[in-house]
Formats: sequence, structure tokens, C-alpha cells
Amino acid sequence: MTARTVSPGLTPGLPHSRQPNERLLSLIREAGCSNAGLARRVNVCAAERGLDFRYDKTSVARWIRGQQPRGRAPDIIAEALGRKLGRTVTVDEIGMGTARQLASAVGLHFATGLAEGVEQAAELWRSDVARRESAGAGGAGGAYGAGGAHVAPAALVEPSRDWLITPADPEVARASGPRVGTSDVAAVAATTTALVDLDRRWGAGHVRPVVVHYLNSVVAGLLAGSYRESVGRELFGAAARLTELAGYMAVDSGLPGLAQRYYIQALRLSQAAGDRGFGGYVLAAGMSHLAAELGNPREVIQLARAAQEGTRGRCGARAESMFLAAEARGHAQLGDAAASRRAAVQAESALERAGDPADDPQWIRHFDTAYLADELAHCHRDLGQGDRLRERATQALAAHPESRARRRAIGLVLLATGHLQEGELEAACATADQAVTTLSTLRSGRGAGYFEDFRTRLDAHQHDPKVRDFTLRWDLAG
Repeated sequence: MTARTVSPGLTPGLPHSRQPNERLLSLIREAGCSNAGLARRVNVCAAERGLDFRYDKTSVARWIRGQQPRGRAPDIIAEALGRKLGRTVTVDEIGMGTARQLASAVGLHFATGLAEGVEQAAELWRSDVARRESAGAGGAGGAYGAGGAHVAPAALVEPSRDWLITPADPEVARASGPRVGTSDVAAVAATTTALVDLDRRWGAGHVRPVVVHYLNSVVAGLLAGSYRESVGRELFGAAARLTELAGYMAVDSGLPGLAQRYYIQALRLSQAAGDRGFGGYVLAAGMSHLAAELGNPREVIQLARAAQEGTRGRCGARAESMFLAAEARGHAQLGDAAASRRAAVQAESALERAGDPADDPQWIRHFDTAYLADELAHCHRDLGQGDRLRERATQALAAHPESRARRRAIGLVLLATGHLQEGELEAACATADQAVTTLSTLRSGRGAGYFEDFRTRLDAHQHDPKVRDFTLRWDLAG
């Protein structure tokens, strides 16, 4: 998508009856953010979406005086403040109206019946394609508008309850439509594997459009075809895995509300596949991590525990380790070091029991010692344990292959944060420089978000010449 330049001088607000925006001013104060700092964060968020915003402290002063910027700017201002505050902020809260709130409920429901579940998933895919095509024409567009950034709080945990109590689909076979065979399912699985590799190496910004169109144009057609029972179960499993990947890519594209919808539908498709293990993975690796990024630690724990409960006796030790690591992150976000450590120890023990990854399902084989160390590094970061954070981040980086470029970039930012928490400012900046080198090869909103978090943590150390040089260097770089 071609970047659109928005000049601070070309953001006229309401010409009449302009009133000071007290809501915005209050949130800026709550965030402890300067006008210049907010402008910089807004510009960063916009850049992650292919928009070239060039706001400055004067622009923010105008907003406080009551001027309202056009287009997608209010949503991005709300997101920038939300990141600083560690919680979701809506455009209503910043005093910039309700017109951009997500109106559609597409994808937010865990369907009871199989036919309804297929229809909901297909409608989500169609709507996402329409949203992208409309956005490509220059507007927010589609069924969602700019609402892909808005998460429905109630739908973070409710689907896990529905998944736990909904009986298995007794039959999935279909007798009408084009014939679907095992080779069709194998093609979807192979495509998913290739897309996973591309996503890890280059970031979702390069790959998500392909995934969305493939789901809408190919997978939806296969689900509407005819297939015997065994092929149908495999087909639903393949569709669930690709839908979960689309959810992760939506997170990496800065669209958590859209990611939530994809995760819910992936959960329902896994139910049709009869794959409780992958359903647990969607809850723990998808929805629980989404809740963590949104700063909802209690939901992180609930979702991770739902994954453990719903898969008890039905998944291997490798998946169990991943579910426990997700729970450890939730406890760490709550500041409960003892509970986090208990879950972390259990996660390590479970991974030690895991056998050859080739004996595990495809969707969990990647979860190795590097990934577990990465998860536990997040725990130490949130608990302020810089020395342990450095240890875990170093362990992860030593084991992640070069093909996991995004994971390595995030690991470098985590390592830099560990140095910072230990007061090692020079090492922190040098490691962050390495992270930026890797991030420059990616189109990843997650990676950019981690780097922005690190830069925010540096604000308290601007008295140090090395930190000032680092900040100036990356300010000049864009």
C-alpha cells in the first residue's frame, strides 16, 4: 500500500464551536507523555500501517484546543496513547467521536452449529478481503472500517467457555458441491507451511494479503464442497491452522480486533476438526498472547488455563509446556513472581518430557527450548528481573535460527531491555542497534512495537550521553 503523507498543517478540524478537548488532555497527563512524545508515537503507529504522518508537538496542542484530525488519525492517536498507558483506549475516550467504532459483529461469535460456523468463517474472510480492497483504494473501508484495531473485551474469554462446553460435531461430511480429496487438504497444509516460513522471515506486512485472499478464494470453496468424513475432519483442521495464522498476522499488522475474530473462528474450525489440542493452542498461543499484548493479565491466565483444562489427556508434553508458559506470562504481568515461577518450572519440566518433535503435530513442533526461553524472558521483563531477562534472551537468541528473523529481532529488544533494567546503558543501546538492523528487513508491527516500548523505557535516562546519541540517531532515521 502506498504511504499517504499527512502534513501537520493540513489537518483542519471543526471550523465552528471548537471546544478544548479535556478528555485528550486528561489522558495525555495520565500517560505522563509530552506533546512531542505523543506526536512521535502517533507517527510510529501510522508508519506501521503504511501511513506517513508528520505530526509534531504543535499538532498535539491543536488537538487539545479542539481541532480534530481527519481520516484514520483519531484511531491511531487512541492506539498510541493505549500503548503508553498499557491498555486499550477508544476514540471516544480521547474525545474524537464514535463514528469509527467497530460496528460489525462478524467473527465474534463461537457458533453452536457446524453450518453456522462455516458461514461465519467465510463471512469473516470475505469481509477482510473487502476491507483490504477498500483500504487500498484510499479509505479505511470494508466491513470493519478502521475498527480492526478495536477488541471486544467480552469476546476475549467467552469463546473459551463455549469451546469447553460445546459438544463435538458428530458429523462433518458433505454430499453436495465439488469433490474435495486428500490432495486438496495436502495443498492447503503445504501452503500454510510455506506462509509460516515467509511470515517468520519477513513479517506479516509482506504476507498477510496472500493469506486473506487464499482463505477467501480457495479454502472457503473447499469447505463448501463435498467430502467424506475423514477428509472433512482433515480439511477443517487445515482451515483452522491457516485461520489461526491469519490471526497472528493481524496482530503483527496492528489489527488486534481483527486478530480476535480470526482466533475465535480458528477455535471453532478446530472443534469441527475434532482437534482439541489445536483448540488449546489457539487459546494459549493466540488469544492468550493477544490478551498479554493488550495488557489484560487475568484474561491471559484464564485463557491459558482453559487450554490446559480443555486438552487434558489429549495433547503431548510439548503443547502442555507452551500452555504453561502462557500462564506464567499472565502471572508475571500481574506482578505475581511466585505464581509465574511455578508455572515456568512446570513448563520447563513438560518440555523436558517431550520427545522427538517429529512425533508431535505440525502446529507445535516449532515450540523448542528457544521459544520457551523467549516466553520466560517476557516474564522476567514484566517482573523487572533484568539479570534473568538477559539470561533467557541470550539463551533464546543462541538457539533461534536465522530464518526466525522476527523472533530474533524481538529477542534482541528483550535483551536490550534486560541491559537497561540492570543499568547497562551502553550495552542496551548497542543491542537495540542490532535489533533495528534486523527489524529493517521486516514489515512487522509487533517488532516495531517492541522497539517503541524500549525507546519509551529509555526516556528516564536521557541525561546519559550514550542514550541521547541513540535517541537522536533513530529520531533522525525516521
